[in-house]
Amino acid sequence: MIYLDNAATTLQKPPEVAWAMAAAVRTMTTPGRGTYPASAHAADTAYQCRTLAARLFQVSAPERVIFTFNATHGLNIAIKTLVRPGDRVVISGYEHNAVTRPLAALGADVLAVQTPLFRPELLLRQFREAVTADTAAVICTHVSNVFGHILPVKEIAALCRERGVPFVLDASQSAGILPVSLEGLGAAFIAMPGHKGLYGPQGSGLLLCGADHPDTILEGGTGSASALPGMPEDLPDRLEAGTHAMPAIAGLLEGLRFVARTGPARILEHEAGLTAQAAELLRHLPGTTVYAAPHGMGQAGVLSFQCQDMDCETTGERLGRMGIAVRAGLHCAPLAHRTAGTFREGTVRISFSAFSREEELHHLVRSLERLRRRM
Repeated sequence: MIYLDNAATTLQKPPEVAWAMAAAVRTMTTPGRGTYPASAHAADTAYQCRTLAARLFQVSAPERVIFTFNATHGLNIAIKTLVRPGDRVVISGYEHNAVTRPLAALGADVLAVQTPLFRPELLLRQFREAVTADTAAVICTHVSNVFGHILPVKEIAALCRERGVPFVLDASQSAGILPVSLEGLGAAFIAMPGHKGLYGPQGSGLLLCGADHPDTILEGGTGSASALPGMPEDLPDRLEAGTHAMPAIAGLLEGLRFVARTGPARILEHEAGLTAQAAELLRHLPGTTVYAAPHGMGQAGVLSFQCQDMDCETTGERLGRMGIAVRAGLHCAPLAHRTAGTFREGTVRISFSAFSREEELHHLVRSLERLRRRM
């Protein structure tokens, strides 16, 4: 199978990830639940994972790195800490349902800054107009999961600091390829999944906490301060109720080690190069619309396109039968499609990882040509 759906999950992992997960099942219990070797081994592995994540993402202390099940879990904690019903929240027009649905459930007053694709200067200008003193929070994706559009989050975060507004970053598509710094951005929270650019397993994620005393959305045992009727105030225990998913954490640690060893900049260069090549190849297919950034403008390893003769779902299904895994439809981000003008049709999305190869692009284009001839 040719796998081009890495914006959903990086299926191809470093082999150490699976080995570490299998070893964890055999050798680890849970941190803080005993003084015996299996518990101590789990505690040491969890601490190593926090420490490496804190170094990669410039977090002041490992305790501020919280294990979550995915980015959605972390974003829910962040949003429900900062936002109350009726609060005004400013978001980009490229947010995922992991942001828009919690805000809708809270009854927040949401202002989406909707600007055309690959116009960061216009996006920033409109954010300057939208963010005011009565804004409860600004929430922004770093990279659009539909179009690979890199948003000017450094400048947006600086605007929030200037106006005293908490900033939340969704780093689902940027962690592992772009610079992500909790201290540098001064963010209240940064959420990221383990199973995408960090090459960890599904069921793993990280929430980086700049804010103190975040609200809990789950209460229970922590292995510490057991006499308290409520959750401890100290991180990470405050946000990590229940038994840790140690096989997932052990796998995530190896994924982080792979990213640190390879280098995020090198991975980005590889993915962005494939994206530019894919855009050029697809543009030569008659009746194909490609949503690519102008030359020299930032786009990560995600590319959307549409075929005039086939709807997106049909294209995705038929490519799947030919052994090519892509994503088709709205990609859990209807707001991004409304902003870009592709809501009615959706798009076919291809997305790359450190393990993607140039020859896979040529195979994709040949397969699309065959499908067009059959149509």
